[in-house]
Amino acid sequence: MAIVLGPNRYGKAEVRLVRVTRTTATEHELCDLDVSVSLSGDLADTHLRGDNAHVIPTDTMRAVVYAFAQDEPLPAMEAFGLRLARHFVDAYDPIDTARVRVLEYPWIRIPGTHGPHPHAWTRAAGSRYAGVLHGPAGIEVCSGLADVTVLKSTGSEFHDFLTDRYTTLAPTRDRVLATSVQACWRHRRDDEGASRDWDASFGATRDTLLRTFAETHSLSLQQTLYAMGEAVLTEREDLVEVRLELPNKHHVPVDLGPFGQHNAGEVYQVTDRPYGLIEGTVLRDDATPALADLPWR
Repeated sequence: MAIVLGPNRYGKAEVRLVRVTRTTATEHELCDLDVSVSLSGDLADTHLRGDNAHVIPTDTMRAVVYAFAQDEPLPAMEAFGLRLARHFVDAYDPIDTARVRVLEYPWIRIPGTHGPHPHAWTRAAGSRYAGVLHGPAGIEVCSGLADVTVLKSTGSEFHDFLTDRYTTLAPTRDRVLATSVQACWRHRRDDEGASRDWDASFGATRDTLLRTFAETHSLSLQQTLYAMGEAVLTEREDLVEVRLELPNKHHVPVDLGPFGQHNAGEVYQVTDRPYGLIEGTVLRDDATPALADLPWR
């Protein structure tokens, strides 16, 4: 029996970066990122013999992230991730594959006396995500969002499900449906993103996901998940696959009978755990398979 080294990679995780672009002395733009870099290639010697000749220190990876951020105002996350991934593959011969994940924490300007304040912000809800893989099989990009909490107070049912002696859940024709949307979508592989408007693509996809959640009369969260992914692919020819995670944020009507009151669907107990977790992928039937190591969030 032989013991061999299997797939491996290494990198610098969660490099925190804030870039302030000083348009004028008082008018500023803010970009808040969390960047992770992971590299693989001809690295067997460091594992098997402790020979580090092909090892790029993770401290160097961190420095590259900061240096590239200084070069110019940060572009869209996908474009920044592509630039980093290409650098690590092109600049270092032992490296053949780079994975870059970029998470953006959005900030919104604080309202001021004469409009939005030019250099003061408050953190907004949710986050934006981009993942880039640059490897021997090509370049692939995915985008996404996380922790976007949505709720609809009607337009959702859940009934006619499988029951047995362990079933305690009552069927309902009207319920509160709430979830925290975690979504990633894969871009079509064509021009490697050279001329793509990443910000416009992200905004349109986000709007479609949220609009479909709101407008779909839901018979199950699974049905809603598929409808959200289907709507995105119908409207966005530049996308080929959508992955969704939708945790069910349970809102349980409170029994007010012991207090002599009737709850007409107005008072709910919110539970944070345990929770139902609905996961699924919606894709075009002719989509090129995703590269195995694509850094989905």
